[in-house]
Amino acid sequence: MRIGELARRAGTTTRTLRYYESRGLLPARRTGNGYREYDEEDLRLLRQIRILQDFGFGLEETRPFVECLQAGHPAGDSCPASLDVYRAKLAELDAVVARLQAVRDEVAAQLARAEFEAAADLPGGPEPRCELAPHPGPRPGRPDPT
Repeated sequence: MRIGELARRAGTTTRTLRYYESRGLLPARRTGNGYREYDEEDLRLLRQIRILQDFGFGLEETRPFVECLQAGHPAGDSCPASLDVYRAKLAELDAVVARLQAVRDEVAAQLARAEFEAAADLPGGPEPRCELAPHPGPRPGRPDPT
């Protein structure tokens, strides 16, 4: 199949396919008249790349999966290098989740504090803490600015 058909079937653009080719992720086979030619295996490689990118993997992180498929393995994640990428991505995601949990805990604590203080400001509650102190008047030895 030609590049346009591959792009359509893979749900991408010809420009993207050329970029993948330049990065060595998609084989560059040419017909006698110079047209790029692709097959179902190339579509399979592209689907693997797209799935991983949808999961948040960078383009270079997809390389071991593509190479695994190109080596004839039944799945892109059946090679040790692919498993290493999975492990690294999982560790990265765990760190992000931990940071988000810490932020969430802080926001929850701030909300609880603010709700408690707002409840204390209701009529019949303690005096508000934020009132401005009355103007003390001029300081000794200085004229009143008013």
